[in-house]
Amino acid sequence: MIVITGAAGFIGSALAGALNAAGFRDLVLVDDFSRVEKAANHEKKHCLKRIHRDAFFEWLDQNGRQTDFVFHLGARTDTTEQSRDIFDRLNFNYSLKVWELCTKHQIPLVYASSAATYGNGEHGFKDDHDIIPHLVPLNPYGDSKNEFDKVVINKLPQESPFFWAGLKFFNVYGPNEYHKGRMASVIFHAYRQIMESGQMKLFRSHRSDFADGGQMRDFVYVKDVVSVCQFLMHHRKNSGIYNLGSGNARSFYDLAVNTFRAAGVRENISYIDTPADIRDKYQYFTEADMTKLKNIGYKQPFHTLEEGIEDYVVNHLANSCAIF
Repeated sequence: MIVITGAAGFIGSALAGALNAAGFRDLVLVDDFSRVEKAANHEKKHCLKRIHRDAFFEWLDQNGRQTDFVFHLGARTDTTEQSRDIFDRLNFNYSLKVWELCTKHQIPLVYASSAATYGNGEHGFKDDHDIIPHLVPLNPYGDSKNEFDKVVINKLPQESPFFWAGLKFFNVYGPNEYHKGRMASVIFHAYRQIMESGQMKLFRSHRSDFADGGQMRDFVYVKDVVSVCQFLMHHRKNSGIYNLGSGNARSFYDLAVNTFRAAGVRENISYIDTPADIRDKYQYFTEADMTKLKNIGYKQPFHTLEEGIEDYVVNHLANSCAIF
Protein backbone atom coordinates (compact mmCIF):
# COMPACT_ATOMS: atom_id res chain seq x y z
CA MET A 1 0.00 0.00 0.00
CA ILE A 2 1.14 3.54 -0.82
CA VAL A 3 -0.18 6.33 1.40
CA ILE A 4 -0.66 9.90 0.19
CA THR A 5 -1.65 12.57 2.70
CA GLY A 6 -3.12 15.73 1.20
CA ALA A 7 -4.57 13.47 -1.48
CA ALA A 8 -7.43 15.85 -2.30
CA GLY A 9 -5.04 18.76 -2.65
CA PHE A 10 -2.93 19.99 -5.53
CA ILE A 11 0.27 17.97 -5.52
CA GLY A 12 -1.15 14.98 -3.63
CA SER A 13 -3.93 14.41 -6.14
CA ALA A 14 -1.56 14.88 -9.07
CA LEU A 15 0.71 12.23 -7.56
CA ALA A 16 -2.23 9.86 -7.08
CA GLY A 17 -3.16 10.29 -10.74
CA ALA A 18 0.42 9.66 -11.87
CA LEU A 19 0.69 6.53 -9.72
CA ASN A 20 -2.62 5.24 -11.09
CA ALA A 21 -1.32 5.82 -14.62
CA ALA A 22 1.81 3.83 -13.72
CA GLY A 23 -0.33 0.88 -12.61
CA PHE A 24 -0.50 1.49 -8.86
CA ARG A 25 -4.03 0.95 -7.54
CA ASP A 26 -3.34 0.08 -3.89
CA LEU A 27 -3.38 3.68 -2.73
CA VAL A 28 -4.57 4.94 0.64
CA LEU A 29 -5.72 8.53 0.28
CA VAL A 30 -5.70 10.76 3.37
CA ASP A 31 -7.30 14.20 3.64
CA ASP A 32 -10.37 16.07 4.83
CA PHE A 33 -12.68 14.85 2.08
CA SER A 34 -15.62 16.98 3.23
CA ARG A 35 -14.56 19.92 1.06
CA VAL A 36 -16.83 19.69 -1.98
CA GLU A 37 -14.70 22.05 -4.07
CA LYS A 38 -11.84 19.50 -4.02
CA ALA A 39 -13.95 16.45 -4.90
CA ALA A 40 -12.88 16.33 -8.54
CA ASN A 41 -9.28 15.88 -7.45
CA HIS A 42 -9.90 12.50 -5.84
CA GLU A 43 -13.32 11.06 -6.71
CA LYS A 44 -12.11 9.18 -9.81
CA LYS A 45 -8.79 8.01 -8.41
CA HIS A 46 -8.34 4.25 -7.95
CA CYS A 47 -7.59 3.52 -4.30
CA LEU A 48 -8.08 0.97 -1.55
CA LYS A 49 -9.32 3.44 1.02
CA ARG A 50 -9.98 7.08 1.84
CA ILE A 51 -9.18 8.11 5.40
CA HIS A 52 -9.94 11.38 7.17
CA ARG A 53 -6.72 13.02 8.30
CA ASP A 54 -7.86 12.90 11.95
CA ALA A 55 -8.18 9.10 11.80
CA PHE A 56 -4.93 8.52 9.94
CA PHE A 57 -2.55 7.99 12.85
CA GLU A 58 -4.60 5.16 14.33
CA TRP A 59 -4.92 3.54 10.91
CA LEU A 60 -1.19 3.79 10.16
CA ASP A 61 -0.24 2.35 13.53
CA GLN A 62 -2.53 -0.60 12.90
CA ASN A 63 -1.45 -1.10 9.27
CA GLY A 64 2.22 -0.14 9.39
CA ARG A 65 3.48 -3.58 8.35
CA GLN A 66 1.33 -3.56 5.22
CA THR A 67 2.33 -0.01 4.22
CA ASP A 68 5.10 0.20 1.63
CA PHE A 69 5.56 3.96 1.35
CA VAL A 70 4.19 7.22 2.73
CA PHE A 71 4.03 10.50 0.82
CA HIS A 72 3.18 13.14 3.41
CA LEU A 73 2.05 16.07 1.26
CA GLY A 74 -0.82 17.38 3.37
CA ALA A 75 -0.26 20.77 5.01
CA ARG A 76 -1.69 24.20 5.58
CA THR A 77 -0.03 26.16 2.76
CA ASP A 78 -1.52 29.65 3.06
CA THR A 79 1.47 31.98 3.21
CA THR A 80 -0.76 34.87 4.36
CA GLU A 81 -2.06 33.00 7.43
CA GLN A 82 -0.53 34.47 10.59
CA SER A 83 -1.81 32.01 13.21
CA ARG A 84 1.16 29.99 14.40
CA ASP A 85 -1.19 27.69 16.31
CA ILE A 86 -2.69 26.50 13.02
CA PHE A 87 0.72 25.78 11.55
CA ASP A 88 1.91 24.08 14.74
CA ARG A 89 -1.08 21.76 14.64
CA LEU A 90 -1.46 21.01 10.91
CA ASN A 91 2.16 21.26 9.77
CA PHE A 92 4.75 20.75 12.50
CA ASN A 93 3.00 18.48 15.02
CA TYR A 94 1.13 16.48 12.40
CA SER A 95 4.33 15.91 10.43
CA LEU A 96 6.19 14.90 13.57
CA LYS A 97 3.58 12.22 14.33
CA VAL A 98 3.81 10.90 10.75
CA TRP A 99 7.60 10.76 11.16
CA GLU A 100 7.35 8.89 14.45
CA LEU A 101 4.98 6.25 13.05
CA CYS A 102 7.07 5.78 9.90
CA THR A 103 10.10 5.33 12.16
CA LYS A 104 8.27 2.87 14.41
CA HIS A 105 7.19 0.71 11.46
CA GLN A 106 10.24 1.52 9.28
CA ILE A 107 8.16 2.84 6.39
CA PRO A 108 10.02 4.95 3.82
CA LEU A 109 8.78 8.53 3.84
CA VAL A 110 8.78 11.52 1.50
CA TYR A 111 7.40 14.73 3.01
CA ALA A 112 6.73 18.24 1.74
CA SER A 113 9.01 21.04 2.83
CA SER A 114 9.09 24.38 1.00
CA ALA A 115 11.28 26.98 -0.64
CA ALA A 116 9.56 29.42 1.73
CA THR A 117 12.14 28.21 4.26
CA TYR A 118 14.84 30.18 2.40
CA GLY A 119 13.32 33.57 3.25
CA ASN A 120 15.04 36.39 1.41
CA GLY A 121 17.72 34.03 0.17
CA GLU A 122 20.52 35.60 2.19
CA HIS A 123 22.02 32.12 2.66
CA GLY A 124 21.46 31.09 -0.95
CA PHE A 125 19.23 28.31 -2.23
CA LYS A 126 21.42 25.25 -1.77
CA ASP A 127 19.82 22.24 -0.03
CA ASP A 128 22.74 21.81 2.34
CA HIS A 129 21.74 20.59 5.81
CA ASP A 130 24.34 22.88 7.37
CA ILE A 131 22.46 26.06 6.42
CA ILE A 132 19.01 24.93 7.61
CA PRO A 133 19.48 26.11 11.23
CA HIS A 134 20.44 29.57 9.94
CA LEU A 135 17.50 30.14 7.58
CA VAL A 136 15.03 32.93 8.36
CA PRO A 137 11.65 32.35 6.68
CA LEU A 138 9.43 35.37 6.03
CA ASN A 139 6.14 33.99 7.37
CA PRO A 140 4.71 31.45 9.83
CA TYR A 141 4.14 28.92 7.03
CA GLY A 142 7.84 28.95 6.14
CA ASP A 143 8.73 28.78 9.82
CA SER A 144 6.62 25.66 10.32
CA LYS A 145 8.38 23.90 7.46
CA ASN A 146 11.85 24.96 8.54
CA GLU A 147 11.27 23.99 12.17
CA PHE A 148 10.37 20.47 11.07
CA ASP A 149 13.39 20.29 8.75
CA LYS A 150 15.60 21.29 11.68
CA VAL A 151 14.20 18.51 13.83
CA VAL A 152 14.63 15.68 11.31
CA ILE A 153 18.19 16.50 10.24
CA ASN A 154 19.23 16.06 13.86
CA LYS A 155 17.58 12.67 14.28
CA LEU A 156 19.80 9.65 14.82
CA PRO A 157 19.44 6.77 12.31
CA GLN A 158 17.50 4.71 14.86
CA GLU A 159 15.09 7.64 15.26
CA SER A 160 14.37 7.83 11.51
CA PRO A 161 12.70 5.77 8.79
CA PHE A 162 15.24 3.69 6.88
CA PHE A 163 14.73 6.08 3.97
CA TRP A 164 13.30 9.59 4.07
CA ALA A 165 13.36 12.70 1.92
CA GLY A 166 12.09 16.21 2.56
CA LEU A 167 11.30 18.10 -0.65
CA LYS A 168 11.63 21.87 -0.72
CA PHE A 169 8.95 22.67 -3.28
CA PHE A 170 9.56 25.90 -5.17
CA ASN A 171 6.71 27.60 -7.13
CA VAL A 172 4.69 24.62 -8.29
CA TYR A 173 2.01 25.15 -10.94
CA GLY A 174 -0.21 22.96 -13.07
CA PRO A 175 -3.48 21.01 -13.18
CA ASN A 176 -5.33 20.17 -9.94
CA GLU A 177 -4.75 23.58 -8.32
CA TYR A 178 -8.14 25.03 -9.33
CA HIS A 179 -9.45 24.93 -5.72
CA LYS A 180 -6.61 26.93 -4.12
CA GLY A 181 -8.12 30.39 -4.57
CA ARG A 182 -5.61 33.16 -3.85
CA MET A 183 -2.86 30.57 -3.30
CA ALA A 184 -3.17 29.09 -6.81
CA SER A 185 -0.25 29.78 -9.15
CA VAL A 186 0.13 33.07 -10.99
CA ILE A 187 -0.24 31.11 -14.24
CA PHE A 188 -3.68 29.87 -13.19
CA HIS A 189 -4.81 33.40 -12.31
CA ALA A 190 -3.14 34.88 -15.40
CA TYR A 191 -5.03 32.58 -17.74
CA ARG A 192 -8.35 33.43 -16.11
CA GLN A 193 -7.64 37.16 -16.26
CA ILE A 194 -6.60 36.95 -19.89
CA MET A 195 -9.68 35.02 -20.98
CA GLU A 196 -12.05 37.25 -18.99
CA SER A 197 -10.56 40.66 -19.75
CA GLY A 198 -7.86 40.27 -22.39
CA GLN A 199 -5.25 41.64 -20.00
CA MET A 200 -2.98 40.57 -17.15
CA LYS A 201 -2.06 42.53 -14.03
CA LEU A 202 1.30 41.82 -12.36
CA PHE A 203 2.59 43.05 -9.03
CA ARG A 204 4.61 46.23 -9.20
CA SER A 205 8.12 45.98 -7.75
CA HIS A 206 8.69 47.76 -4.45
CA ARG A 207 12.47 47.38 -4.64
CA SER A 208 14.79 49.52 -6.72
CA ASP A 209 16.88 46.53 -7.82
CA PHE A 210 13.93 44.83 -9.54
CA ALA A 211 11.87 46.26 -12.41
CA ASP A 212 8.09 45.91 -12.38
CA GLY A 213 7.42 42.32 -13.42
CA GLY A 214 11.10 41.54 -13.03
CA GLN A 215 10.66 39.66 -9.76
CA MET A 216 12.01 36.15 -10.37
CA ARG A 217 10.91 32.77 -9.09
CA ASP A 218 11.75 29.17 -9.82
CA PHE A 219 8.51 27.92 -11.40
CA VAL A 220 8.28 24.11 -11.52
CA TYR A 221 5.60 22.12 -13.33
CA VAL A 222 3.63 19.71 -11.16
CA LYS A 223 4.25 16.87 -13.62
CA ASP A 224 7.98 17.20 -12.87
CA VAL A 225 7.26 17.22 -9.14
CA VAL A 226 5.38 13.92 -9.29
CA SER A 227 8.12 12.43 -11.48
CA VAL A 228 10.67 13.19 -8.76
CA CYS A 229 8.37 11.68 -6.12
CA GLN A 230 8.09 8.47 -8.13
CA PHE A 231 11.87 8.36 -8.59
CA LEU A 232 12.42 8.62 -4.83
CA MET A 233 9.84 5.91 -4.16
CA HIS A 234 11.87 3.50 -6.27
CA HIS A 235 15.31 4.85 -5.28
CA ARG A 236 14.95 4.58 -1.48
CA LYS A 237 18.46 5.60 -0.54
CA ASN A 238 20.44 8.81 0.08
CA SER A 239 18.07 10.18 2.74
CA GLY A 240 17.99 13.93 3.21
CA ILE A 241 16.40 17.22 2.25
CA TYR A 242 16.26 18.08 -1.44
CA ASN A 243 15.32 21.11 -3.48
CA LEU A 244 12.56 20.55 -6.00
CA GLY A 245 12.42 23.34 -8.54
CA SER A 246 13.28 23.65 -12.22
CA GLY A 247 16.71 25.05 -11.38
CA ASN A 248 16.06 28.20 -13.44
CA ALA A 249 14.61 31.46 -12.12
CA ARG A 250 12.28 33.26 -14.52
CA SER A 251 10.53 36.60 -14.24
CA PHE A 252 6.82 37.13 -13.79
CA TYR A 253 6.95 39.12 -17.03
CA ASP A 254 8.21 36.00 -18.82
CA LEU A 255 5.39 34.04 -17.22
CA ALA A 256 2.78 36.53 -18.42
CA VAL A 257 4.14 36.69 -21.96
CA ASN A 258 4.12 32.90 -22.28
CA THR A 259 0.60 32.63 -20.88
CA PHE A 260 -0.67 35.15 -23.45
CA ARG A 261 1.11 33.21 -26.18
CA ALA A 262 -0.32 29.85 -25.10
CA ALA A 263 -3.81 31.37 -24.88
CA GLY A 264 -3.48 32.89 -28.35
CA VAL A 265 -4.17 36.41 -27.06
CA ARG A 266 -2.18 39.59 -27.77
CA GLU A 267 -0.09 40.80 -24.81
CA ASN A 268 -1.68 43.43 -22.57
CA ILE A 269 0.23 43.67 -19.28
CA SER A 270 -0.20 46.29 -16.56
CA TYR A 271 0.98 46.59 -12.95
CA ILE A 272 -0.66 46.97 -9.56
CA ASP A 273 0.81 47.43 -6.10
CA THR A 274 1.72 44.26 -4.20
CA PRO A 275 -0.95 43.81 -1.49
CA ALA A 276 0.14 45.42 1.77
CA ASP A 277 -0.41 42.23 3.79
CA ILE A 278 2.28 40.35 1.86
CA ARG A 279 4.55 43.17 0.66
CA ASP A 280 7.10 42.90 3.46
CA LYS A 281 7.13 39.09 3.25
CA TYR A 282 7.52 38.81 -0.51
CA GLN A 283 10.34 36.78 -2.04
CA TYR A 284 11.81 38.66 -5.01
CA PHE A 285 14.13 35.88 -6.16
CA THR A 286 14.25 32.11 -5.76
CA GLU A 287 16.23 29.55 -7.74
CA ALA A 288 16.70 25.95 -6.71
CA ASP A 289 20.19 24.49 -6.76
CA MET A 290 19.32 21.05 -8.17
CA THR A 291 22.81 19.53 -7.97
CA LYS A 292 22.02 17.29 -5.01
CA LEU A 293 19.04 15.55 -6.64
CA LYS A 294 20.92 15.09 -9.90
CA ASN A 295 23.89 13.61 -8.04
CA ILE A 296 21.77 10.75 -6.66
CA GLY A 297 20.68 9.76 -10.16
CA TYR A 298 17.67 11.84 -11.19
CA LYS A 299 18.28 12.49 -14.88
CA GLN A 300 14.89 13.46 -16.31
CA PRO A 301 14.82 16.94 -17.88
CA PHE A 302 12.45 19.47 -16.33
CA HIS A 303 9.87 21.35 -18.37
CA THR A 304 11.01 24.82 -19.32
CA LEU A 305 8.59 27.59 -18.36
CA GLU A 306 7.53 27.78 -22.01
CA GLU A 307 6.88 24.03 -22.22
CA GLY A 308 5.04 23.83 -18.91
CA ILE A 309 2.75 26.77 -19.61
CA GLU A 310 1.98 25.49 -23.11
CA ASP A 311 0.99 22.07 -21.78
CA TYR A 312 -0.99 23.47 -18.85
CA VAL A 313 -2.93 26.01 -20.90
CA VAL A 314 -3.53 24.03 -24.09
CA ASN A 315 -4.09 20.56 -22.67
CA HIS A 316 -5.80 21.46 -19.40
CA LEU A 317 -7.09 24.99 -18.82
CA ALA A 318 -8.27 25.69 -22.37
CA ASN A 319 -10.11 22.35 -22.50
CA SER A 320 -11.71 22.79 -19.08
CA CYS A 321 -9.66 19.78 -18.02
CA ALA A 322 -8.03 21.02 -14.85
CA ILE A 323 -7.48 17.51 -13.45
CA PHE A 324 -4.35 15.39 -13.86
